[in-house]
Amino acid sequence: MFLSYKKLEKTKIKITDKDFIHLIAKDTFQYEEKNIVEEVVDKALKVSNPIKWMNYNYKKQIKKEVEKPVIRDEEPPIIYLYNSHQTEEYAPSNYAEFSVNPTVMMVDYILEDYFQKKGHKAIVEENSIKEILNQNNWNYSNSYKASRVLLEESIIRYPTLKYFIDIHRDSLKKEKTTATINEKKYAKILFIVGLENGNYLENLSFTEKINNKLAETYPGLTKGIYKKSGPGVNGVYNQDFSPNTILVEIGGYENNTTEVLNSTLAFAEAFMEVIHE
Repeated sequence: MFLSYKKLEKTKIKITDKDFIHLIAKDTFQYEEKNIVEEVVDKALKVSNPIKWMNYNYKKQIKKEVEKPVIRDEEPPIIYLYNSHQTEEYAPSNYAEFSVNPTVMMVDYILEDYFQKKGHKAIVEENSIKEILNQNNWNYSNSYKASRVLLEESIIRYPTLKYFIDIHRDSLKKEKTTATINEKKYAKILFIVGLENGNYLENLSFTEKINNKLAETYPGLTKGIYKKSGPGVNGVYNQDFSPNTILVEIGGYENNTTEVLNSTLAFAEAFMEVIHE
C-alpha cells in the first residue's frame, strides 16, 4: 500500500491521508529516520518487476540501522483503550475501494504506539461490542452495558490498569468538528462527563486537567466538557468504574485520517503531561 501511495504521490492525484500513511510506513519499515525510509522506497521504485520487489531484502541496502526503542515485555499496562461504539467511522480514505474504512479504533492504535514510546504500556480492546450485544439480545443503546463487560474483564486480566479511555467521534458536520491551528487542520475534541455517577466530581476533575492542557497548547482544538444527565441520556458512561475513566470524542464523521491523527497526537501529549504531573 505504501509503495502504491509513493507512486501516486508523483502524479496529479490528490492524496488526503499523507501524514497517516507516513506514520504507517515508518512503523512498517521499523526505522525512525525519514531519509532512510525514502532511500528504501526510492530503491524499490527502481525495481520494475513486482515479484522481484517482494523478494527484495531492503535491510541489506541500508548503510546505517537506526537504534530501535527497547520494549520491555515485563512493563505492566496502565492504560486501557476501548470504544463503546466501535463501528463509528470517519471520512472514507483514499483506500476505501480496498475496504480500508477508518473507524474510531484507529485512534486506539495511534495512542497505543504514542504511549509505548513514552514508556507506558497500553492495552487496546479488540473484542467485539457487537458480538456481546448479539449474545445478550441487547440493542445498540446497550453499548455501554456491553463495554462494561469488557471493562470488568480487563481489570481482572490486568490489575495494574489505572486509566480508561473510551474513544468516540461526533455526528456533526465537518465545519463544526474541524479546527485550523497554525495552518494545520485538526479534528475538534469534545469531552463528555456523566453527572449520574456518585463520584463524578473525580472524573470531572481529571477531565478538566486534560481539557485545560489542550486549550492552553492548542487554542481552538477542544470544544470543552459536555456534562450530561437526565431523561434520555446514559448519564454514567461507565465513569463509575474508575475516577480516571474519560470519554472523548475526536472529530466527526466527515473528518479525514490526517485531521484525526493530528488531534489524536495532541490529545496524547496533553494526557501524558497530566498523568506525569
